[in-house]
Amino acid sequence: MKIVETKIPDVKIIEPKIFGDDRGFFFESYRDDFFNSECAKRNFVQDNHSKSSQGILRGLHYQTEQPQGKLVRVIQGEVFDVAVDLRKSSPTFGQWVGVYLSSENRRQLWVPEGFAHGFYVTSDSAEFVYKCTNYYAPQYEKSLLWDDTDLGISWPLIDNQPPKLSKKDGEGSSFRDAVYFA
Repeated sequence: MKIVETKIPDVKIIEPKIFGDDRGFFFESYRDDFFNSECAKRNFVQDNHSKSSQGILRGLHYQTEQPQGKLVRVIQGEVFDVAVDLRKSSPTFGQWVGVYLSSENRRQLWVPEGFAHGFYVTSDSAEFVYKCTNYYAPQYEKSLLWDDTDLGISWPLIDNQPPKLSKKDGEGSSFRDAVYFA
């Protein structure tokens, strides 16, 4: 595996080494010793899997208590994945990283605790899987508005059409009104 740095040093792209031939392919999608030495020392407690159709945007989510670090990847299709730094003490507070993750590039993104996270489906559909460092706690979940002007995220919207959102995501808070981490 190889680490690709992003403009936010704590957010990492992981590119696997792929072994393939005419029979198919093989790669390690997670290796504890590599992750702990190259990304962060973490234990994962929950794996999640979602499927979404084109134009759906999920996020930008975070938990104010029991914050979750997420190691995310796409096993079918393509998404534009975004992490927003909500740590007030960070030199990258309020900045975002956006990365295309797909079943073709097999990249993963490490999104540490203290970040809001979301993704937009650019392919016909996408299956998205991720490991979490803490359990889902809906009572602590918050959502930032996907189109907050202070964040200025450049979402690659299909035909410039607004994304399909859940009610919760459509009612997210602005970045200025968000609950931040220390």
